Amino acid sequence: MNIQIEKNKIIEVAAAVLQRPDGSFLLAQRPRGKIWAGYWEFPGGKIEPGETPYHALVRELREELGITVTTAYPWITRVFTYPHATVRLNFFRVTAWAGELHPHEGQEFAWQHVPGVSVAPVLPANAPILRTLELPSLYAISNVQELGEDEFMRRLEAALQNGLRLVQLREKNYSRDGLRKLALKMLPLVRQHGARLLINADIELAQQIGAVGVHLTGAQLADFRHRPEVDWCGASCHNAEELRHAEVLGCDFALLGPVMPTLSHPGAAHLGWEGFAAIAAGSSIPVYALGGLTRDDMQIAWQHGAHGISTLRQAW
Repeated sequence: MNIQIEKNKIIEVAAAVLQRPDGSFLLAQRPRGKIWAGYWEFPGGKIEPGETPYHALVRELREELGITVTTAYPWITRVFTYPHATVRLNFFRVTAWAGELHPHEGQEFAWQHVPGVSVAPVLPANAPILRTLELPSLYAISNVQELGEDEFMRRLEAALQNGLRLVQLREKNYSRDGLRKLALKMLPLVRQHGARLLINADIELAQQIGAVGVHLTGAQLADFRHRPEVDWCGASCHNAEELRHAEVLGCDFALLGPVMPTLSHPGAAHLGWEGFAAIAAGSSIPVYALGGLTRDDMQIAWQHGAHGISTLRQAW
């Protein structure tokens, strides 16, 4: 057998992020006798010939943990090369299951939260997923233009009190100085609630005021060859090519849309849910669905591979 060919062959794996309503997720420790024994990972296993990733997930969780999956959403796909093999991890978020967890392979379990995972070491291929899990399901875009600054600030505070944790400041009609003043007004409130503020397009402003990151426009994304020097970086995408470029650039997440018709662009072409799913499938970064959506669309977004939804008017 040609060892190099075998090493370069990609092994398909189904992996599960079991999540409880409190936001905690399950990590399992690889048992003695297995390669990378003692390392912590998301449960799962190899996809057998003829299996879909979903069916492999269901089988593996039944065999490893003794549970029956009842609700699982396709999520992200990561490729990682170990010294011995290259794996493609097809991640699902599993939010409901039947049965009690049982260590059929003698492994240890630990329910964890991010940030602040307390077990180590984590399997190298799984480590980036921990950061990704810090992203909430709702990504809100500011709407000061329609609401007015005072009303927007009032609604922002209410939304943060109700659990909003990711906000993009995007006000195209504001001067740079006006945007800076508004950002500085928002920032203490956002930080007070443990949320994150990203600035649309203006990397320098984000760095100057101490926002956690920047959200790149489609035009910026096309021009950039290096990720901006910020903690968190999102990008607006409208097709598969732009989403692939966001991945290569090292963006933390992307917006993809419009999924449905929008008030701001009546009559414009939109992806629809099937179109969204076709583009988002296999993405290595979380993808938020954008365009004509409400919070009631969250579950259908998850079913089509979205990390969550992003809204402008509906968020407030």
